[in-house]
Amino acid sequence: MCKRLNDTFYEKVKAIIRSVPKGKVATYGQIAAYAGNLRGARQVAWVLHSSSRKYELPWHRIVGSRGKISLKHMQGYELQKSLLIAEGVAFDGNDCIDLEKYQWRR
Repeated sequence: MCKRLNDTFYEKVKAIIRSVPKGKVATYGQIAAYAGNLRGARQVAWVLHSSSRKYELPWHRIVGSRGKISLKHMQGYELQKSLLIAEGVAFDGNDCIDLEKYQWRR
């Protein structure tokens, strides 16, 4: 039998993503570290891709480590940016989010 991601890690990731408040962002690596896997950023991306809709996760609050949206233009980028702006998250001229100001920390 094939086993997917460690169920405990998967559940922790979902819970952590749910706890990121409006107007804040977290990085994939940050979520992975909080869930107990320092090298699990790609697994966090997989959880978001496979479970955001099903579990109504605030997927748009998760960004890359440099404060940039990881999605490509015309493939969700614009939606994610507009959702973040609606929550009060600002972008600079290079489409970066100031993580010092907007990154959530638990």
